[in-house]
Amino acid sequence: MGDLGVQRGARLRLAVQGQILPGEVILVLNGRGGKSNFVIRINFAISIVAFVLLLVNVASAQREVTELRQWQFSQNGNDFTQVRVPHDWAISGPFDKKHDLQVVAIKENGEDVASEHSGRSGALPWIGKGEYRTTFTVPDGNEYAELVFEGAMADPKVWVNGKLAGHWAYGYNAFRVDVTPYLNPNGEPNSLVVTLENLEESNRWYPGAGLYRPVTLVTTPRESHIDEWGTFVRTLRVKDGKALLAVNTECNAPNADVRLIISRNGVDVAKQNIVLDALGKNETQFNISNPELWSPETPNLYSLKTELIDKDGTVIDATDTRFGIRTTSFTRENGFCLNGVSRKFKGVCLHHDLGPLGAEANRAAMARQLRILKDMGADAIRTSHNMPSTMQMELCDSLGLMVMAESFDGWKVPKVRNGYGRLWDEWWQKDITNLILNHRNHPSIVMWSVGNEIPEQWKEEGAERYRQLVGLCHLLDPSRSVTCGMDQPDADIASGFAAAADVPGYNYRVHRYEATFPKLPQGFLLGSETASTVSTRGHYVFPDSVQGGDSSKGIYGKTYNDGQCSGYDVEHCSWSNLPDDDWRLQDDFPWTIGEFVWTGFDYLGEPTPYDNYWPSRSSYFGICDLAGLPKDRYYLYRSHWNTTEPTIHLLPHWTWPERKGLVTPVYCYTSYPSAELFVNGKSMGRKTKDPKTRLDRYRLRWRDVVYEPGEIKVVVYDENGNAAGEEVMRTAGKASKLRLTADRSTLTANGDDIAFVTVEMTDKSGTLCPRADDELQFKVTGAGTFKAACNGDATSLEVFTEPQMKLFNGKLVVLVRAAEQKGDVTLTVTAPKRKIKSSITLKVN
Repeated sequence: MGDLGVQRGARLRLAVQGQILPGEVILVLNGRGGKSNFVIRINFAISIVAFVLLLVNVASAQREVTELRQWQFSQNGNDFTQVRVPHDWAISGPFDKKHDLQVVAIKENGEDVASEHSGRSGALPWIGKGEYRTTFTVPDGNEYAELVFEGAMADPKVWVNGKLAGHWAYGYNAFRVDVTPYLNPNGEPNSLVVTLENLEESNRWYPGAGLYRPVTLVTTPRESHIDEWGTFVRTLRVKDGKALLAVNTECNAPNADVRLIISRNGVDVAKQNIVLDALGKNETQFNISNPELWSPETPNLYSLKTELIDKDGTVIDATDTRFGIRTTSFTRENGFCLNGVSRKFKGVCLHHDLGPLGAEANRAAMARQLRILKDMGADAIRTSHNMPSTMQMELCDSLGLMVMAESFDGWKVPKVRNGYGRLWDEWWQKDITNLILNHRNHPSIVMWSVGNEIPEQWKEEGAERYRQLVGLCHLLDPSRSVTCGMDQPDADIASGFAAAADVPGYNYRVHRYEATFPKLPQGFLLGSETASTVSTRGHYVFPDSVQGGDSSKGIYGKTYNDGQCSGYDVEHCSWSNLPDDDWRLQDDFPWTIGEFVWTGFDYLGEPTPYDNYWPSRSSYFGICDLAGLPKDRYYLYRSHWNTTEPTIHLLPHWTWPERKGLVTPVYCYTSYPSAELFVNGKSMGRKTKDPKTRLDRYRLRWRDVVYEPGEIKVVVYDENGNAAGEEVMRTAGKASKLRLTADRSTLTANGDDIAFVTVEMTDKSGTLCPRADDELQFKVTGAGTFKAACNGDATSLEVFTEPQMKLFNGKLVVLVRAAEQKGDVTLTVTAPKRKIKSSITLKVN
């Protein structure tokens, strides 16, 4: 019979059940999310007023979780505008080198002399104070109310009805505020104000600004309620077709009764009644027969329903916790094992910003990133160097990506003037506690990382801090190992820092792996941060020589007058290396347990090797660019990591009118062992991967090809010498079309869902025009709005949130946001100078 709206947003499903009897009807009402069921027999003699009151009472007997979306925001305290949270106040810019202009020597880059770093933290206006205001109501009769902040940048103070109700210092962490004592009586609206302040030189990259992750209000009908962070499900063992689980439960209800129900795909597989102790806690165990295990290949999930039961048998609170059944181990004999099977991490590091969205958390944008990585063959991410969002971890759970969940970039000794060091003494234990309690039920998280390239790692005080951090992690979560990204091999071993780790992780230093490994007591080594290869999508430098910089001469990477890097994937920073170097060590030595590449996607800030170059305001490290478009390097990793689908990719593009008669090397990134290249039908010879040569072990290269316009084709061959596939690349003609391709054809009508539309300039036959830089204009009509655009150019100062932008090397991406109403949404893209126009229409359901 449809949905019945109830006061204060409570939502109950109304359906007729069974035979309709004279004078009465039986109704089944399912609470939000199906968490509570009520069967009500209604006599027609009951007045409609009494019936509505009955529904309100039923609704108020549930836990209510409401996301607070609509806020008023101001940066000056006077002029307030309407915004939708999650919200990043700085992402609309404008870009300006004055924002957080740092004159420093970056020790992590090996710099000894201070110099101007204009784009280090993104060159966006994130510094300063901000204030958010909204109101909320609590359902009549509800006795407990809590606000949950997933992240607020930075130093948020929470005021309810004019009184300070809570505060948290670290902008990357989730925190909860019990606002019950501050509520107005009789269900009257409550005022909520959040103030924030971002300090200059507090970050080494773009942190974002504001309420950039969700804010939710949780209310329960009684003061006695389940503590969601006190629920903890972990797998003790899987053996002989059975899984033994441990379940911790915590409520503020001493000696109360609780019912636990474990289900899979809506079918109950186990249940148990327990009694809490005098502290409101319990730990029990479950045996699950024939468990469906979680892994990146099979991301199976279970649900634990926890019901707090009153003396009369009434369910007074209920929660659902999603979890997975899986085991992890790190041993000298087998390295890393998931579900008893040894494997090596194929991971990438990710900063938390989402390119043109900035720090604003968005499920569609995160899911797009993770799907791109999965297709590349990645099976893990490192949340560097910050605590992850719940949204991101839920997606990793469901899509199947293992996670190294990280906490800090530094401890007590600061890397930047106003970094975490000023908070350390008071906050480190609180921050680690919130990180783990908030996230420990996610099966995707397989280890905790407590730091990154800690300045005090070569001192005993650093080793002692590491041991304290490991101890706290084990206390809160005995099921996971702990790591920290190290970068000083000799000092780490001498100070005892490396010995404090469960998992010894090294950032770069591949040239020291073989000498360092025998000195590690754990018996294995993780590449916690690798490569730092730099490149620009669609941009190539000739000749294709390896460039790595020389820190002894103050050169931290090869630079050029245009602020770009070569797409041949042969340039890296002075402290780092090429992908090929990491793969050799991972493939040749059993004691290496995998890697986390720096980085999966470009990110705002840290524009190395252009730290001193303006304009340059985002990184070059990404396997994909800031718009999420794959660089050539994406296919290099895919050719090595994706073992289920073949890869064939040619580079560079073949439109070089200025290079006629000049040597223009051609590379093929492929999962096949050999290939033959043809230029306008003429063979350039057959190449086979050579395990003895650094750049020919994983790549196929024809370095003496002379450019002539037309067509190049590569034919690949399998291990038996049989032709297995081909790829063709052609010289582009005159630009005449705009090709629009969306990552999805259907969006959800929730006001948040986003489609990413790739826009390419092509000739009449559909060949990409790789040098096109036309200014485009965007218009969105129907059930959606224009959200942002990005072209992946690290030197562009164009504002993401304005409906126009230049193509960069023939491409850009437009973000279209769905409305809250259903219908069609159309994006129209125009290139005014060429008088070219193209449209794409998507469904919003």
